[in-house]
Amino acid sequence: MSRLAKRIRDMHRIERPREKLAQRGSAALGDEELLAILLRCGYRGKNVLALARDLLKRHPAERLLQIPFSQLRRLKGVGPTRAAALLASLEFSRRVLEKSAPFLPSLEKPEQVLVHLDGIRERQKEHFVALYLNARNQLIRKEVVSVGTLSESLVHPREVFAPAIASSAAAMVVAHNHPSGDVTPSQEDVKVTRRLVEAGRLLGIPLLDHLIVAQERYFSFRQQHQL
Repeated sequence: MSRLAKRIRDMHRIERPREKLAQRGSAALGDEELLAILLRCGYRGKNVLALARDLLKRHPAERLLQIPFSQLRRLKGVGPTRAAALLASLEFSRRVLEKSAPFLPSLEKPEQVLVHLDGIRERQKEHFVALYLNARNQLIRKEVVSVGTLSESLVHPREVFAPAIASSAAAMVVAHNHPSGDVTPSQEDVKVTRRLVEAGRLLGIPLLDHLIVAQERYFSFRQQHQL
């Protein structure tokens, strides 16, 4: 039996989306795993993870749930019940976000961003974090994108912007720590920043700032007019 056809029940427990969510939280799941939980099951010859993967390949996350019910229900493996569940979950999320918007933290200045970076400032390895904002520059999602020495290959725009697209973010701020305590940007820091700025312009999700932090100091590309 191929991996695509393998049933979820035959997978190791740590690979199953629901068990993974229960143990590690929803933020640890990829888009296809989250969609698989909403779809609940696949169909003969294709498990739910494979179904979710195929749907996202043909209809990326930011467009899938913009499809009208009449069309969504006709997609193979979806049907009226699952289409209704998908659209209902999206509408519910939208309403919750709208109601909670006044209470979301605003990230207008580096000092406001620093509050959300305490967890990485004393780390002995470099942690690259992305903070995703709505149109009011309020924080709606935070992701640790990578752990390790910063490089263009480690911090790829795809990994940084995928959560932004999935969260319908309007802008973003990124940050990483320098365990050495010296917050002077390296050549690699500058290259990564420029690459993310270019990708943000293409995707319409601007990079507002890149902060380099240490235990007691920080560097802001925006403040230093290097963004």
